[in-house]
Amino acid sequence: MPDRISAGQSSHNLTKYQRNDWKFVPLVALAIAIALTVVVVQMRLYRLSDVPYGIINDEGANGVDALQVLQGRHNVFFAEKASGREALAIYATALATHFLGPSLLAFHLPPALASAGAVFAVFWLGLLLFGRDEQSGKPRPWRGLTVAGIGAGLMAASIGQTFLARGGFRANFLPLILTLSLALLWRSWGHSGNRKASWWGLALAGASAGLLLYTYIPARMAPFLYLLFGLSFLIPFGSVAKERVVTEWPKAGVFAAAAGLVAAPILAYFILHPEDFFFRSREISLSLDSHRTQLGAFLNNVVDYLLIFGAVGDRNEEYNFAGKPLLSLWEALFFWAGVGLSLWGWRRRPAFRLLLIWLVVMLLPAMLAYNRGNGPNSLRIIGAAPAVYLLVGVGIWETFRLLKGRISFNSATAAAAVGLLVTGFILVQGMFAYRTYFHEWVGTPQYYAAADAEMAEAAQVLNEQSSDAESVYLIPYHLSNGHYGFDYLYQGEAPAHVIHSTMTHLPQTIESILASNEVVSSVKVVDWNDELGWIGGGEEYTVALLEKYGTYLGSKQHTYFQVHTFSDIALDNSWTFYESLGPPSVDYDGGISLLGIALGQGNTQLSTQQQINLGPERTFWIAKKWQTAPGLGTEFAVSLRLHDSEGGGVYQRDIVLLNPNHSRTNNWSPEQPVETLYHMEIPPDLKPGEYELRLVVYDYETLQPTVELGVWKPEAVLGFLQVE
Repeated sequence: MPDRISAGQSSHNLTKYQRNDWKFVPLVALAIAIALTVVVVQMRLYRLSDVPYGIINDEGANGVDALQVLQGRHNVFFAEKASGREALAIYATALATHFLGPSLLAFHLPPALASAGAVFAVFWLGLLLFGRDEQSGKPRPWRGLTVAGIGAGLMAASIGQTFLARGGFRANFLPLILTLSLALLWRSWGHSGNRKASWWGLALAGASAGLLLYTYIPARMAPFLYLLFGLSFLIPFGSVAKERVVTEWPKAGVFAAAAGLVAAPILAYFILHPEDFFFRSREISLSLDSHRTQLGAFLNNVVDYLLIFGAVGDRNEEYNFAGKPLLSLWEALFFWAGVGLSLWGWRRRPAFRLLLIWLVVMLLPAMLAYNRGNGPNSLRIIGAAPAVYLLVGVGIWETFRLLKGRISFNSATAAAAVGLLVTGFILVQGMFAYRTYFHEWVGTPQYYAAADAEMAEAAQVLNEQSSDAESVYLIPYHLSNGHYGFDYLYQGEAPAHVIHSTMTHLPQTIESILASNEVVSSVKVVDWNDELGWIGGGEEYTVALLEKYGTYLGSKQHTYFQVHTFSDIALDNSWTFYESLGPPSVDYDGGISLLGIALGQGNTQLSTQQQINLGPERTFWIAKKWQTAPGLGTEFAVSLRLHDSEGGGVYQRDIVLLNPNHSRTNNWSPEQPVETLYHMEIPPDLKPGEYELRLVVYDYETLQPTVELGVWKPEAVLGFLQVE
């Protein structure tokens, strides 16, 4: 930690400081705090009960587990859903749900409050880091207020942080807990003036550090931040460093013991379940990048995440607005100035060392993750955000200090300059952020799509309907099979199932759902409005099946959808779209056979022997029956292709072959037929005309096609289509 100064010198400096400046500092700090509160309330909490109007599917898993917590099921790590999730956000959501009931407000409030708290934690940490001169211990209130106010203000008004705060992401707890831990550690160590170490403060800092492991997976890098920052005080290693180790190790011991005690339950869990510790890491490993070596993928990520400071941004509309960079161009200039000046003052300014180590360590999780070609991921760098914004504040303060040679004002002038400039800066940034979020984003189709608003609307409407346990709701959804956000919000008595509207085994899935109920008096199917293009359609296939195996009773229109009701459901026969399979049948040399196919639209099967006119909807389904030979070790996939009259390929869809248990062909039961169903949608930009539908079966791993026995060609013609 920084060298201490004598008690007498500190007292002299403090007395002089109090006599000249102290009366202005609380007023300026209060003005900045009020400005931060205004921006935080409008960007994090305003209209939180209905903006965003929905729950993102993956994050909705926290809500489902929160309901289970309220029923008495407790865990330190929830491994079953969404690749596994840490517990802190889930328990916070459970607490909010206990008081508010399952609702958008109960779900979004805990992460939003965590993000709001992180803003004030950054302000506090900035005051601690820069409120005193590192060498003399003399108070530097205007530097502290400027750096802290600008850093916290940028974080409060950040569009990216607003998206993450309002999106219900558990990651919001990471910057809050990490910043609080570092602030408590800095304040309690006893390095400023004649302040003595606070053992309770060190224990609380350690407890906060241990709590980090319950927030978000990048927090697993935080121990390296604490370790590297501590080791930085031992450079160069010599007699002074040895003496420092002897005198400071009890403090480090208290901190580490408290951290270990709090983290012990989840560490014990991961020791007993190592697969849960590594599961998500394997899902996003750099080794998944098939176009680069792991080193090449890492270096590509380094470039992406360096460019996020002023050049490019996260394109995921769940995390960010319009691909905006994390920092604007002018913010990025001061950020890099802050980085450069911090590197220059690395040895003698511990606060600079802390921010730089923090930045590098908490950027690493994102740089070590495969982004699947989607550019930088702002959620994965949320742990570095406080350091980024404080470095902008450092850059602004140090740049103006260097330009003026020194900043020397009388008390009134300094108070007015810092108070007006920083407070005005925060409020202006907040005004621009408010306009961007609430005027340019909220209400757009992209906003509703990113928030999965249609599922929240479905849950709300169905909650209000009178129904009983003998009715069943089916909610076809092109984007996923099941939706955690809907499951959290829906509280009706009738069972409700979100089903993938174009899944391979849709008839069998619906039949299985209905057969699992002892009595089914009616089935109610949600049919989304056509203008909800982001859902992707496909619900007409579910409607067609119910029309085929039930009796239509009527429909009721709602804002986003209509509900069709069916009764007299026939469950005595297996559900299919087709009545019979026709040619071609193909035996392949790879040990798999196509036994027959069927094509159709809705509940109507079409003849493959004649040209099929698709009509203006340009959609159809194709069913195929397969059989594999004993000992098959290959994972096969199929490629459905359209060729124009000249033989050129104009459209292609590739699908891995799966049975109803989602097993690949190498795990199918030999000689037991497997049916697959695919829903095809011809692109709207495909020119009208006649096309040939062809099938290619190939090895999914090697991409090598298998060929038809006796013909020795990979392509088989399935039918002829007329596209209008």
